[in-house]
Amino acid sequence: MSKKTALYEQHIAAGGKMVDFAGWEMPIHYGSQLNEHHYIRQEVGVFDVSHMTIVDVKGADSKTYLRYVLANDVAKLKEPGKALYTCMLNEQAGIIDDLIVYFIAKDCYRLVVNAATREKDLAWLNKQAQAFQISLQVRTDLAILAIQGPQACQKVDSLLAQEFLAKLDGLKNFQFLMTKDWLVARTGYTGEDGYEIMLPNEQVAKFWQAILAAGIKPCGLGARDTLRLEAGLNLYGSDMDESTTPLESNLAWTVAMQPEERDFIGRSSLIKQQQRGIEHKLVGVVLAERGVLRSHQRVVLADGSSGETTSGTFSPTLNKGIALARVPASIKDTCQIDMRGKLVTAHVVKPLFVKQGLPTQQINLILNLNTVRENL
Repeated sequence: MSKKTALYEQHIAAGGKMVDFAGWEMPIHYGSQLNEHHYIRQEVGVFDVSHMTIVDVKGADSKTYLRYVLANDVAKLKEPGKALYTCMLNEQAGIIDDLIVYFIAKDCYRLVVNAATREKDLAWLNKQAQAFQISLQVRTDLAILAIQGPQACQKVDSLLAQEFLAKLDGLKNFQFLMTKDWLVARTGYTGEDGYEIMLPNEQVAKFWQAILAAGIKPCGLGARDTLRLEAGLNLYGSDMDESTTPLESNLAWTVAMQPEERDFIGRSSLIKQQQRGIEHKLVGVVLAERGVLRSHQRVVLADGSSGETTSGTFSPTLNKGIALARVPASIKDTCQIDMRGKLVTAHVVKPLFVKQGLPTQQINLILNLNTVRENL
């Protein structure tokens, strides 16, 4: 039986089309995935992401434990109220999951992990915890809302309690504030400005109604996927998994190899991979002509070697087919995509297509080049 978030009835009332996602009944859209995508890019929208798993890590060894379990280093978080994106690796440096860790207090951190990896993540975290003086608490009592878009900060500030308002002013990316059972973080998964808010289940329906009354549109997981792909953000299970390492997944920046004396799970395997060099890497591809890209399409290089798209879509912002692809590290500026037996030319780009609602400079050059060719 599929699980339901505390907002299930609110989604039905708002016209949400519900689908099964990682064992949860979640809204895929509320009538138009395309409109919802544009709400986030141009205005503001809200997602219910309460299906994700919140885990509080408490105890004297919390920091030491997380420095061992996570590839990024929580020692970078010098004071409470700061957060960090990281991967959790196995001994071979394969990615068990990607997550955000929040530094709440000296002996208390909060992790938010993916819904689809909940059971294996909890099993892994508990297994590694046996050697440390810590406790793990799964916070099933909390909901998570993501309010995203260029108008998000203005709208959210007007909704929260007056004593919270003054503190929110000046909150930077990957910083957060807590009051009672609420946590408000300047984080997101869309490439836009915004907040992710954790709050008690019994309070979320009332807050949801206040959000909608403020003119913030409800958005489903369909738009969340096209938004994150435009922003070049990996999806676990598609663009990375336990068969790939951060170095092969455009996530080397999430690994802290310094200080050298910090031993974390997967470190030795990463060092070996760094020494021999990676054979495959994650890139972005943009179709030179009109079309829709999907996952698991063959990517053919000029030398005849090949890779595969890992995530693909038709970008509403660019009006182009885009994808992330894992390909031989020797790839050049162009490649070909096997689309139903036909090889179609694509441009190879950094895995970032849209930044703050606009095409990146590299994408703009490609779009302008294609426009010139079409007008010749």
